[in-house]
Amino acid sequence: MKSNTYGAINGSEANSAKLARYQYWVFFVTFVAYANSHFSRKSYTQVKTQLESDAGMTASFLGGLDTMFMFSYAMGSFLMGNLGDRMRPAGVTGVGLWGSGVCVLLFAQGAITEFPVTSPTLALVAYQALWLVHGVFQSTGGPVNTAIMGAWFPAENRGLIFGLWTCHQYIGNIVSAFVAAAILSSPLDYWWNIVVAGVANVVWGTVLFFCTPSRPEEVGLALDGSSPSPVADEAQPEPISFGQALKIPGVSTYAIAFGFFKLVNYVIFFWLPFFLATAFNPETANMISSLYDVGMMPGGIIVGFVSDKFGGRRATVCSACFILLCPLLYVFANYGAEVKPWVLLIMLLFMGTFVGGPNNIITSAVAADLALNPAIGGNSRSLGTVTGIINGSGSIIAALGLLCIAPLESIYGWSAVWGMLGVSVVLGCALLGGKIWSELTGPVDYQAPAKKKIKSVDSFNAFAMLDDGK
Repeated sequence: MKSNTYGAINGSEANSAKLARYQYWVFFVTFVAYANSHFSRKSYTQVKTQLESDAGMTASFLGGLDTMFMFSYAMGSFLMGNLGDRMRPAGVTGVGLWGSGVCVLLFAQGAITEFPVTSPTLALVAYQALWLVHGVFQSTGGPVNTAIMGAWFPAENRGLIFGLWTCHQYIGNIVSAFVAAAILSSPLDYWWNIVVAGVANVVWGTVLFFCTPSRPEEVGLALDGSSPSPVADEAQPEPISFGQALKIPGVSTYAIAFGFFKLVNYVIFFWLPFFLATAFNPETANMISSLYDVGMMPGGIIVGFVSDKFGGRRATVCSACFILLCPLLYVFANYGAEVKPWVLLIMLLFMGTFVGGPNNIITSAVAADLALNPAIGGNSRSLGTVTGIINGSGSIIAALGLLCIAPLESIYGWSAVWGMLGVSVVLGCALLGGKIWSELTGPVDYQAPAKKKIKSVDSFNAFAMLDDGK
């Protein structure tokens, strides 16, 4: 009996160690996959000047492509999130990277042959169609990668883990900037910057498709570190529909609120350099505005960690960050042109944290929490659909809001723009008011259970997990 008990415990430890190794691998592969998505998005923006001067692509032509991409990405988020729940998620994201890589390489081919110069009318139609397809392929990254992560990591410490994971977009942007700088300062032609991004997408799509399990059950594991029962897959509920996802408590509310929050992020991201250029030269304006991106990177980690410590009360923590943002928006609206540069640097760091943290957590940890809500029996095959609804709705609302910025600034000035962002914050927080009240007055419905002395992965540390089994 003693040897049998020891064998069972030892086997459980082995399963837990195997689960931890797979979790590290899944975290790494999906992190790089999402970074590659941002790498390919930024690859052509880094050389827009060369595309305009050498390939004959006008600024309005490129701006139109950006708009086409934004709307196809938003619509694709709905479709691809649901597709990821109905098919193998790692396969969907792998195909997404392949498709994105091919689209980017075709774009590079057009730049190499100066296609817009030789056939301007045909080029307009061809590139718009290409970038519509590119947006759909890119839309697999957010909802489906989040679904994979949500299936591999339990509710406990999910905020911190997803906060670390959402740094992928900034790493992708940074890598893109360094690659562009290296190529543009070398004898290589500028279009190599686009080619490198396309090849990287295709290569990593292959790694994701063939070497990454979508769920622990695919490799004979469960989140508690044990082996799943032989009927685990058969007992798994069917993927949910859009209608069922919208009935999950909090999904529709978060989807609309995220639109207002994402609008704040988009406006600051796209328009901050223009605002700063009213008081500084373009080089200084770009340097100062970059601090906003720097502040966003730790934002998700901080918000995720704090929301974990408060028992998963993420709506409360996210809204608190946006409320802290309001005084900074007020300063920008009334004294932006008068503030000293060093003060602006500090303000932008905090603004990046207050905006980036909640946005990153809502599209990752919050989406995973909602998808595993007891209202649908904790069905993990809802993760992609829920994330897609939140991402897609947020992108559409933000894109529509962005259309108002230029006329608003031209008629009423920058103070009106910052005031609009303040109103967006208030509306977003108001929409989450009911959720905040329920979090503050009672237990959170997706709150992690209390720790038990079992062989489970209760942190992102395999060695701590094994020590727990002593």
